[in-house]
Amino acid sequence: MPTPSMEDYIEQIYLLIDTKGYARVSDIAEALSVHPSSVTKMVQKLDRDEYLVYERYRGLILTDKGKNIGKRLVARHDLLEEFLRLIGVKEENIYNDVEGIEHHLSWDSIDRIADLIEFFNENPSLQKNLISNAKKHDE
Repeated sequence: MPTPSMEDYIEQIYLLIDTKGYARVSDIAEALSVHPSSVTKMVQKLDRDEYLVYERYRGLILTDKGKNIGKRLVARHDLLEEFLRLIGVKEENIYNDVEGIEHHLSWDSIDRIADLIEFFNENPSLQKNLISNAKKHDE
C-alpha cells in the first residue's frame, strides 16, 4: 500500500487526469502546494512502485494499479465529505477535516462509515433527529 504522502499524490494525479486529461509536474505542485522538485521526486518513486509511468519532459500516465488506487482514494475522500455533511459538520470545516482524517482510518472503518451513510439515507428521519440533537448541544 502507498504511504499517506503517496496517496495524496496519486489522488491528485487521478483528479487532474480526470478533469484535464493530463497531469503535469507543475499542475501537481500547484494543487498540492509543494515545490516542483518535490513532485518530481515523488513521481519518480511512484514510477518505481508501478503506480504510474513517468518520462521526463513528456509527462506521466497512471498504470492500471495507479488508476485503481486513485479511484478508490477519490471515493474515500468523497465518502468522508458526505459523512461529515450528513452528521452536520459546518461546510467550511469539511475539506480540512477530511484531509486530516482520511489517511488515519482503516478501510474497515471506511466501509462502516459507508454502511452508516446508507442507513441514514434509508432513514432520513433519524438523520434529522441526529442533526437536531447536535444543534441542541451547540447552543
